[in-house]
Amino acid sequence: MKILVLEDNERLSNVINQALIAEGYNVDCFFDGDDALDALGNGYSCFILDINVPNLDGISILEYIRYNHSTTPVIIISSNHDLEKIQKSYEKGCDDYLKKPFYILELVQKVKKLCVVKKQYLKFDEEYKYDFINHKLFKNNLEIELTKKEILFLGLFSSNLHHVATYDELEEYVWEGEETTLVNIRSMIKRLRKKLPDDRIVIVKGMGYSLNKNVSLC
Repeated sequence: MKILVLEDNERLSNVINQALIAEGYNVDCFFDGDDALDALGNGYSCFILDINVPNLDGISILEYIRYNHSTTPVIIISSNHDLEKIQKSYEKGCDDYLKKPFYILELVQKVKKLCVVKKQYLKFDEEYKYDFINHKLFKNNLEIELTKKEILFLGLFSSNLHHVATYDELEEYVWEGEETTLVNIRSMIKRLRKKLPDDRIVIVKGMGYSLNKNVSLC
């Protein structure tokens, strides 16, 4: 995840930079509003903006971000305790506001809470991926038709990728509580396997089914 930080106090900027890097984020720091504006389109997942910076202020940049229909989280940081400025920041669409001085851990926690990249796909290989938000399977961007039970089966792995889907869980979730047989479950799995790359659904003996370790979320 890449984060843009606009802060003209070099010492504070360095502290923020180091703290976010330690948490695994990629960080681009800017000291000037015009430079930050030029970089907005570089694929950031979060913006941390000071209000009072040279040239273009943080609230103006916030306006530009929201004007372009971006829902990317924006955290405003400022030594300005003026209630009007705080209110204006929220009116323009900031997600949170931190008054200086603040504990750096507080900023990091806000970033962790707000700036989350949502996973949308099960990636089976370079050709196959399943969009579990829109419930569609694609091979090279061409849709492969799925049955309702196949969709429900893949949905079991959207939040817990490599867990084992037990036979009881399949009956409860995929068959929606209706009693079924192992023959029916195996038949459904067999049909779904034909729509996926080889060996992506694996049998866990005596328990149920899981996804191959090569399957990933993206």
